[in-house]
Amino acid sequence: MEVNMTYATQDIWTWWIAIYLYFGGLGAATLAVTFLTDMYLKPHRHLVIWGAGAGVVLLALGSMMLFGHLLDKPAVLAVLNPLILFRKPDAWIAWGTQFIIWMMVWGVLYALPYVRETEFPRKVPLIKGLIDRPFVVTIAKLVQRFHRTVGWLAVINGVGVAVYTGLLLQSFPAVALWHNPAVPLLFTVSAFSTAMAFLLLLMYTLINDQADEHIRVLYERIDLVLIAGELVLLFSLYQYLKNGSESAVRSLQLLWNDYGWVIGFIGFGLIVPFLLELKGVTRGWSTRVPILTASVLVLGGGYLLRHYFMYAGVYAYPW
Repeated sequence: MEVNMTYATQDIWTWWIAIYLYFGGLGAATLAVTFLTDMYLKPHRHLVIWGAGAGVVLLALGSMMLFGHLLDKPAVLAVLNPLILFRKPDAWIAWGTQFIIWMMVWGVLYALPYVRETEFPRKVPLIKGLIDRPFVVTIAKLVQRFHRTVGWLAVINGVGVAVYTGLLLQSFPAVALWHNPAVPLLFTVSAFSTAMAFLLLLMYTLINDQADEHIRVLYERIDLVLIAGELVLLFSLYQYLKNGSESAVRSLQLLWNDYGWVIGFIGFGLIVPFLLELKGVTRGWSTRVPILTASVLVLGGGYLLRHYFMYAGVYAYPW
């Protein structure tokens, strides 16, 4: 009997899930890179305050996108309960939620001593009345005592969030674009690349300390390697889809025939910033504009990656 194949693009996980995955990976990787820089490269109060603050906000916003979609479902309360990891250890969304929650907790704690040493937070009404309370002072002293322990707890959870965003998609076997080994690697590399770009934006604008030039150059070099890694992973993904199932081939057609993916993501989200950063690393730029441009393009490309992964998710089945 002849079996005809047909396919349909999934329309349940769309742009709001793309934002959740994007903000989750970007926020977590930003916190991890910020704390590693502060612990091992250079103690940097302003970088920690800005990086931790932005990272926590991004994680919170991303989680709101997901929980808003699941608002009327008991699953929201279930994944917020740490005991779900024992009851349902194969649920990646539960692991991710716990990673995000504890990433935010350790992130806030790590930044707390720096916040108490900074004048600006004392001008914010809610924070001003909180950071001088006795129990907050005690917690801040404990964090200073176990500085690197708290930092590593945050970093481990941050890496967990970045990897989880890819593992969550990989857990859907019906969509070949998602269910392949390249996805967790691609999303993790992308998360840390966008974090480097985001921190470069912060350091060239809001922080702008000339003494941090070696940190900025290091971030540019690391991002250069990460973008190169993304391009290699995308080539591997292309080969996997080209020789894969009906679902894989249909996803390939949707992606590589779409100007938003080919020109928007691969062209302006990866290749152009790679060339700009390569010139900056090898010969330098006389102005900060090219690196700021590259950073903005990398951040835009990071979202486009996740947006098009949602858009091109294809179910294929006998009809």
